[in-house]
Amino acid sequence: MRHGQGIDGQRLLQQLRAWAHELGFSQIGVAGIDLTSAEPGLRAWLDAGFHGRMAYMAAHGLKRARPAELVPGTVSVITARMDYLPAALPAQWQAHEWQRLCEPERAQVSLYARGRDYHKVLRPRLQQLADRLQAEIGPFGHRAFSDSAPVLEVELATRSGLGWRGRHTLTLQRQAGSTFFLGELFVDFALPATAAVPAHCGQCQACIAACPTQAIVAAYRVDARRCISYLTIENDGPIPLELRAPMGNRIYGCDDCQLACPWNKYAQRALLPDFDARAALAEASLLELWAWSEDDFLRRTEGNPIRRIGWLRWRRNLAVGLGNALRAGGDEAIVQALAAARDAADELVREHIDWALAQALPAPAEVSR
Repeated sequence: MRHGQGIDGQRLLQQLRAWAHELGFSQIGVAGIDLTSAEPGLRAWLDAGFHGRMAYMAAHGLKRARPAELVPGTVSVITARMDYLPAALPAQWQAHEWQRLCEPERAQVSLYARGRDYHKVLRPRLQQLADRLQAEIGPFGHRAFSDSAPVLEVELATRSGLGWRGRHTLTLQRQAGSTFFLGELFVDFALPATAAVPAHCGQCQACIAACPTQAIVAAYRVDARRCISYLTIENDGPIPLELRAPMGNRIYGCDDCQLACPWNKYAQRALLPDFDARAALAEASLLELWAWSEDDFLRRTEGNPIRRIGWLRWRRNLAVGLGNALRAGGDEAIVQALAAARDAADELVREHIDWALAQALPAPAEVSR
């Protein structure tokens, strides 16, 4: 295990930034490993049950705030930002996305999930960055992460100056908004920490007001159990009845808090083609996706993050979207497509189909007195 003797930290950091840019990263920082001040907030969030059915969150507990417990020997954490906004999006992309949400029969997939699975992009490139570093300074202990272990990613990102924590809990950057992924390299030698940056949200609460399900229960506090991203991705059970209508046509994730954020007018396009949107996920209608067979789903989501939710959750989410399209005046084709799939559906999906079909029923007439 090396301890960084003889390393010129500032020069190495500059070299790291150059290598990282070549690999498609947009920003590099360095954080220390003392995150004890973050532990009370993490404990309170878990105690409130805001992690929902994500049992792994509670299972790892405070290890998330203790990098040297997660990877023994860790001395510094190299943090990385990778922009993901698809290159083909129009300049006024926020307005474009708001418009899509107003088209009930269109399938709305979160921007980050329209291309390649970010896990398959970031972690290999973080390892390549570690390989470049190792070739420069010799062997050292390290481990790469990107939303793949109990790591307080936003805490590390904000401490290392990649941005500040917005009220929606995402990292915000003045030159890049929030449309980026985070990754980390835990290393066993010391590097000079990069300075944190001040927050620039001011009095703005646009993200809180924009949340369709009021999941941002307070500034910097999200109840995952109400969040559409959690409901459509992490939740493996039925979607709560009171949250189905607010989902609208969102079938995988939700971008509303980011669409509302003024800083995202500075959001950067992805440097890599990996995040270019697949037409089948960016332009399809709900009915087109409902017509997929399970084989179609597996083939069309290969290498894409949607595949990990599986066929049943995908159908569950689509059924809710189709039900909301019926509420908005959708035509008989939706009713027929739902009804045709009902009898062969799994119990979970069938219950959501029944709910969706019920949205087409006319409201009962008022009884005259």
